[in-house]
Amino acid sequence: MNRLGGLMLRTDPKHGPLVPMLLVLTVVTGVVDAVSYLELGHVFVANMTGNVVFLGFALAGAPALSASASLAALAAFLLGALAGGHLARRLPGHRGRLLTAAVGAQAALVAVSTVLAAVVGHTSDPARYTLIGLLGFAMGGQNAVVRALRIPDLTTTVLTMTITALAADRTGPRRLASAVWMFAGALLGALLVLHAHVPVALGLASALLLAVAALTHRAARSTPAPAWTEPL
Repeated sequence: MNRLGGLMLRTDPKHGPLVPMLLVLTVVTGVVDAVSYLELGHVFVANMTGNVVFLGFALAGAPALSASASLAALAAFLLGALAGGHLARRLPGHRGRLLTAAVGAQAALVAVSTVLAAVVGHTSDPARYTLIGLLGFAMGGQNAVVRALRIPDLTTTVLTMTITALAADRTGPRRLASAVWMFAGALLGALLVLHAHVPVALGLASALLLAVAALTHRAARSTPAPAWTEPL
């Protein structure tokens, strides 16, 4: 088995199944950002660095970019991060329960987005901004909870520092895996958006989130709690 495959499947006493679960969340990031950028008006719902840059471009008059869409994504992400931080403070002693609760809530938000896109569509401004809000909130919560889990080199939403560290330190299979899995998610999401429909891509993201929540819950439910569930 190659190193990426081994990293995806292997657990360790310190982090248990959290590493492969966060790699799946990284795929989800790629999928939802493909949806938001390609179909919701050139805006990201997970990559806030891109939105800040797009906001500057839009205010300068660049075509095909919307300042209001970038602001909506930023606001939703911040609110989601606020909620994720609150949840992390409510469940400080068990990383398994924290990830299960957070990803379960995130799956519900993405499922609502899937239904909305399927029933109402995504081209009208009310539908588009609602989708940006739901997805941005979900990804902000994910980012805050992943930060609270404190697993090195796995942010699930940002790769700039990860890629920099990979090149500068010349080490880190986890860093490489993070970049590869986000690329895979973006590629898959773009293929689904371009050749299928937005609800299909969002449905895939929702299914992946449900799988992460279920598998994490199953791994963490034993008594006494596994060592990897303890906060670092």
